[in-house]
Amino acid sequence: MGSPVSLRDDFGAAGLRLLARRTKDANQGRRLLALAAIYDGGSRGDAARIGSVGLQTIRDWVLRFNAAGPDGLVDGKAPGNSPKLNDAQRRSLARTVESGPIPSVHGIVRWRLIDLAHWVREEFGISIAKQTLSRELRAMGFRKLSARPRHHAQNEHAVEAFKKSSPPLWRRSRGTRPRARG
Repeated sequence: MGSPVSLRDDFGAAGLRLLARRTKDANQGRRLLALAAIYDGGSRGDAARIGSVGLQTIRDWVLRFNAAGPDGLVDGKAPGNSPKLNDAQRRSLARTVESGPIPSVHGIVRWRLIDLAHWVREEFGISIAKQTLSRELRAMGFRKLSARPRHHAQNEHAVEAFKKSSPPLWRRSRGTRPRARG
């Protein structure tokens, strides 16, 4: 059995307890209190009971504390999966969305997510889900608005002539008043 990893010399139990009291992160406070027990001369098993963890976790906390001090005991953000599209591919996708589909080439008159996913697969060889593509497009500033395609030969003045003018939706009817119940 190996010897335990020693703690750094520039901190003490009282200092760690003070930091644990001041921190807003409960997990960091718990870890600091467990390490303070080690500084007080307690065993690693006692520290594990205080922290409600196993001995291996205590060793990991000691290594993190030795490397970065109290800030090393704060939970970091998980890195997550790497993005499917790189910056050049995103720029190409944005240009394609902004220019719109060419009906004779793409066989559609407007982009849908599934059509863009097919385009990405053909263009870059990347299989991407509709949900992921939607998230990517939203991050690039695009919204899921789908205007009806307008015919290139549409006459704007003729459209105005066919517009309906509707009367107001709500009018008080004449002669009807609430009756008194008696």
